[in-house]
Amino acid sequence: MNDFDTLTGLVSRYSPSGQERGAVEWLVARMKSLGYDDAFIDGGGNAVGVMGKGTKQVVLLGHIDTVPGEIPVEIVGATGPSPLLYGRGSADAKGPLAGFVDAVAKVSAREGWQFVVIGAVEEERDSDGARFVVNQYKPDFAIIGEPNQWDRVALGYKGSAWADVTVKCEQAHTASGEVTAAEAAVEAWLKIKAYVDLFNSDKPKAFDKLLLTLRGMESDSNDFEQWARLKVGVRLPVEVPPEAWYQILNETLKAFETFRVLVDPIGFAIPAWGCGKNTPLVRAFLSGIRSQGGEPRFVYKTGTADLNIVAPVWQCPAVVYGPGDSALDHTPNEHINLDDYRKAVDVLSVVLEKLSSQGVAN
Repeated sequence: MNDFDTLTGLVSRYSPSGQERGAVEWLVARMKSLGYDDAFIDGGGNAVGVMGKGTKQVVLLGHIDTVPGEIPVEIVGATGPSPLLYGRGSADAKGPLAGFVDAVAKVSAREGWQFVVIGAVEEERDSDGARFVVNQYKPDFAIIGEPNQWDRVALGYKGSAWADVTVKCEQAHTASGEVTAAEAAVEAWLKIKAYVDLFNSDKPKAFDKLLLTLRGMESDSNDFEQWARLKVGVRLPVEVPPEAWYQILNETLKAFETFRVLVDPIGFAIPAWGCGKNTPLVRAFLSGIRSQGGEPRFVYKTGTADLNIVAPVWQCPAVVYGPGDSALDHTPNEHINLDDYRKAVDVLSVVLEKLSSQGVAN
């Protein structure tokens, strides 16, 4: 097996969200060729590979979809010290997923254990793949695949929530001097921002803050009514679940006495999640990274991941791991360092060997 066949093969199958089938079929065939005990497409359209038949289970959950924008797949500097593989998904997140596949193949079956690799669909949209598998498994350990560098382990991802905030009032003559719905919407935004600024004032870390964004504003009127609508998004800390955020919005905006203010949640709201640090899984990663000459580091991310979907349900030790630079996610020059990829596979192999050589003690 060439060290990079799984990675280059997977990246070569362009698979933006909603168009993953070809990549899924290829990955299932690839896992079969690597000696997995079983490999199949599940009811959610995910690629699944199973190694081992034990009762103790590690789920390695990556995602096989990418954002749109095909990038020619090529290796740059193949004969140099740091070859780079370019291609959409090379970092986010086919690099981590391919690393899972290769590491499990390298470790092979371990007595009493089962390793399940999942290439989930739709992570870049509504995480349909993760939502399907969340009730299909109950692992002892979970490793989620996202690019955070081969020598770093992510222990937390922020949540997110979106809402349409609509301000309505009766129509008035333009010469009346009365506050318009559009003006009131601006005031509403400033009230929300003032609350967030106060909340964040004593929190030095971005992971603990509310990260607010205004992604759209529109207004219109008819013969009897005028209205203005804001599209408000927020990245949530662990201490503020989505339902609490929506309550904050309603409480903050209820002072508009002459206007009707409606807060309508949109899309899927996702709570933040922080992983435990003192677990056998984290200790195994520390050993694995050091075995490759690295100095382990921990990170907490301001985005969201499939971790946020599965960890609250599985309630097992979990981390997010994978080679690649997240700063390259979604960019036109997305690439991954192949030496880093090889190190990540070796790290994961050590992790799986250490976990499967001990009992499960959370």
